[in-house]
Amino acid sequence: MYSKIKHYLKEIVLFVVVMTLFANAVSFYKSIDLPEKKFQPLNLTLIDGTKYQYKKQKPLLVHFWATWCPTCNLEAANIQKISESFEVITIVVKSGSNEDIQKYMQKNKLTFHVINDKEAFFAREYNIEVFPTTFIYDKNGEVAFSEVGYTSTFGLYLRMWLAGI
Repeated sequence: MYSKIKHYLKEIVLFVVVMTLFANAVSFYKSIDLPEKKFQPLNLTLIDGTKYQYKKQKPLLVHFWATWCPTCNLEAANIQKISESFEVITIVVKSGSNEDIQKYMQKNKLTFHVINDKEAFFAREYNIEVFPTTFIYDKNGEVAFSEVGYTSTFGLYLRMWLAGI
């Protein structure tokens, strides 16, 4: 019995390792086409009507997502957690009115900064084709990391910390 459990545990660990490597390879492949341009804090208005003020000289996470995206829904708690310690701006794409998004945010207990990209203007500017997509900018405003797909809270913390060094 013990050897059977040990065998299954080994299989599970191997599966998790292979899937993690596969997910990272897919993310890397999909992020090749993402632009390496500086973050341009244009005249950005959040869904609550306030203006977003970018705090320079700090790392910044810019996260593209959609309310209709299942992976984005899974990752929302990670973005919420990281937003409590770091500068985060999210851009929700083709997800309805500001009121619809505010209801979604309240329902899911999310408080991070959100810009509504109703017409996918920002998504086109940043060549976003898959959701979620995350850019992490260093303290100089240069792209330090880009990710396509799900990213863990630990992975986000590690990348933000490295971008701030």
